[in-house]
Amino acid sequence: MFLILDAPQHVTWLLARAGRVHVLAWLVFAACASRPVDDPVLQIAWRPLDSLNANLPAAVRVYAGRSERMPLRAWYVRIVESDPAVETRVMVSDDEADRRESATSFARDLGACVVVNGGYFSMNQTPAHHAGLLKVDNEIWQPATRTVTRNSQSYEATRAAIGFTGDDSISIGWVTTRNDTLYSWPQPPAHRPGRPAPPLAYEHARVWEVRDALGAGPVLVWDGRVRVAADEEVFFGSSIPEVHPRTAAGRTEDGSLLLLVVDGRQTQSRGVDLDELARMMRGLGAVQALNLDGGGSSTLVVNGVVVNRPVGGTAEREVMSALVTFCDR
Repeated sequence: MFLILDAPQHVTWLLARAGRVHVLAWLVFAACASRPVDDPVLQIAWRPLDSLNANLPAAVRVYAGRSERMPLRAWYVRIVESDPAVETRVMVSDDEADRRESATSFARDLGACVVVNGGYFSMNQTPAHHAGLLKVDNEIWQPATRTVTRNSQSYEATRAAIGFTGDDSISIGWVTTRNDTLYSWPQPPAHRPGRPAPPLAYEHARVWEVRDALGAGPVLVWDGRVRVAADEEVFFGSSIPEVHPRTAAGRTEDGSLLLLVVDGRQTQSRGVDLDELARMMRGLGAVQALNLDGGGSSTLVVNGVVVNRPVGGTAEREVMSALVTFCDR
């Protein structure tokens, strides 16, 4: 059985004028031509890192992956948030001088078992300024990005954010802030380059009740399908959609947390673009996922050890925010 969703006008015309078998054959051919069957992103060989997993609770498992053809090196952590032995929180640097520190510093100071870098922040300001939503322990440090300007045009933004509730469940959505209240939207505005969407109608949003929240974006996976919302979240005209080292977070069907870090800008790992990152997250079982800060910020620390090679080395970029998991063995 074939299911045709959102068929373009010329396909509808073909269905009316030609035989169903011929048209379906044409659609299958077109789909195969647009994405090779041997897509190297879908051929990453994942293996558990037993040396790390031996010192973690059963609810936390770390995996390493590689693709020699791409080339690519990546790591992910699956965290069963419902397990009382673990808890993931959004954290902000306590360095009052510049409000930045390394992921290793977060792990050491907080006694955390897993840390990945968090959201976007300004590197040319001291102390650092978070670029997008940051809520820690029910306190909003930075509201969600309200508007984005491209070529003198203003776009009202709803960008992706991940939140954690008081019962440690995960929520991912398109989020705005108004009067110190967070709102989540079922869909982002239909922005396109040069064509801002109409103003937001808040009767279509709901209050987003979360204890911790971290904004970044764009959304990568939605309702179990790859959906890169880079245009809707107004990331066009920036370097975000290009190939970079990456960090992503997602939620599985059973409510587990997925944290993925992909190395880039080095001989053994070129990095990935947003579409490749989305397909990786979907392949790991994410039903919802978003892109976090990347580039030199992309770092995974497990039990105090930097697992990946940030931009090909061992030196870490200091970041302002992080996703931090606490383990009770």
